[in-house]
Amino acid sequence: MSEAINPNRRSFLTTTVQTIAATQLGRLGFTKQHATPATAELPIEGELPSLVGATTWLNSQPLTVDELRGKVVLINFWTYTCINWLRQLPYVRAWAEKYQDQGLVVIGVHTPEFGFEKNLDNVRRALTDMRIDYPIAVDNDYAVWRAFGNRYWPALYFIDTQGRIRHHHFGEGEYERSERVIQQLLSEAGAGGVSQEMVEVNARGLEAAADWDSLRSPENYLGYARTDNFASSGAMLNKPHSYTAPAQLQRNQWALSGDWTIGRQAIVLSQPGGRIVYRFHARDLHLVMGPSAPGTSVRFRLLIDGQPAVEARGLDVDERGEGTVTEQRLYQLVRQSEPIRDRQFEIEFLDAGVEAFAFTFG
Repeated sequence: MSEAINPNRRSFLTTTVQTIAATQLGRLGFTKQHATPATAELPIEGELPSLVGATTWLNSQPLTVDELRGKVVLINFWTYTCINWLRQLPYVRAWAEKYQDQGLVVIGVHTPEFGFEKNLDNVRRALTDMRIDYPIAVDNDYAVWRAFGNRYWPALYFIDTQGRIRHHHFGEGEYERSERVIQQLLSEAGAGGVSQEMVEVNARGLEAAADWDSLRSPENYLGYARTDNFASSGAMLNKPHSYTAPAQLQRNQWALSGDWTIGRQAIVLSQPGGRIVYRFHARDLHLVMGPSAPGTSVRFRLLIDGQPAVEARGLDVDERGEGTVTEQRLYQLVRQSEPIRDRQFEIEFLDAGVEAFAFTFG
């Protein structure tokens, strides 16, 4: 679960020790699901803030707080490259479909983490690829995010028919708890025929739940503003430089080889043949990346422990251990079988012009 840091932002929510602990774990990507029953009485945590700060709406005309009164509303903060949100999405999508006839309105608030996520064409493509048809408020200026005092992707806020926030959840997990809250708010509103059964989700690909028991590698950014464990020596910022990767890496260290520019949010390859090396411990490895110039593509090939990534290849890698970067998104590069252990990942780009932002694991 990613956290956006802003020391001037205050939340209207009452923060508890349990919430702090959960969100700190979630920031590392280690939030697990714990099924707990819905409480008999849900507290009032605040009023639904204004949505007028959205820069545009997709799948819907603009919705206002007044128009939403009389409806149970679920607000889901997301950004389309967030792996934690992608793994939550099957549940949100299923709730939207199951409870729409009982009065539930699901609204996704797309607040971008990276600059390219402000591009409406990218967001529209994500909606199509991810089969999302509920209303989306595009929050490129963070106005809705600030109105909620939100800090996390993903975040869920549950609003009753009187426009009051009655529950929230940050990060993955607690899906049964969240669905019980939806059912309770619908029942309070007098909706008939509200099923007490839980949705059944068959999540696959990027949406499949993480292998939490084997996960030892947290999310890591590649831009200099937030990266950790960079192992190549002589780093230079905001200018091209030739790097060499060490022969040996420790777990969760990463390195570069070839001609790269390390920027604030991302690294950009200047010449063909550049490599990123990462030692990780997880079933899945993902990389947020894209071509730095629109309309171009960048070919790559993968090695795992020095061998072509054939058996352990992810969705975006072919049977030869190769692939092509064609758009700005999250790419699944590794999905390995048991036993899960420390592995050395290496991606070599055969063309210049790739822009890489962050590694995530599952």
